[in-house]
Amino acid sequence: MSKPLDRSELEARRIEAGKLLQRGVRPAEVARRLSVSRTSVGRWQQMLTSGGRRSLRGAPRTGRPPLLDANDQKRLIAALKAGALAQGYSSDLWTLGRVGKLIETLTGQRYCESGVWRLLKRLGFSSQRPAKRAMQRDETAVRQWKTKRWPALKKRPPERAVSLSS
Repeated sequence: MSKPLDRSELEARRIEAGKLLQRGVRPAEVARRLSVSRTSVGRWQQMLTSGGRRSLRGAPRTGRPPLLDANDQKRLIAALKAGALAQGYSSDLWTLGRVGKLIETLTGQRYCESGVWRLLKRLGFSSQRPAKRAMQRDETAVRQWKTKRWPALKKRPPERAVSLSS
């Protein structure tokens, strides 16, 4: 599955389709070249004939404007990648509360935990759970125990006598 395109990429694709259609390329060929449906090309062709190439431009962003601008987002990403230890926390584990406090420290903007979650998803972060392993774990000792000691301790079912009768 391909990654979803952002608004500017979608607009560029519509404009490219408009250029091709104005040069006389058939709609089916435009759809094939741009990997879109013929229905979309037909819709774009109608927009092009009624309003010109300007009608293919994207609509302005709707909804509430984001609290963090691009510069704030870059600073936040850099701080998150530096780790929680670099921000003064006792463990290198980011929680939504910690990220919310970091955002407030860096930008002065307050986010609730669900807002922090949506922002992190939009920035490309995913939820991770740390592996619950002891810091002093000795992998070679564990491997040796599993291969040598455990088979000796494991209970096996008793061997069954082979029955010749049916």
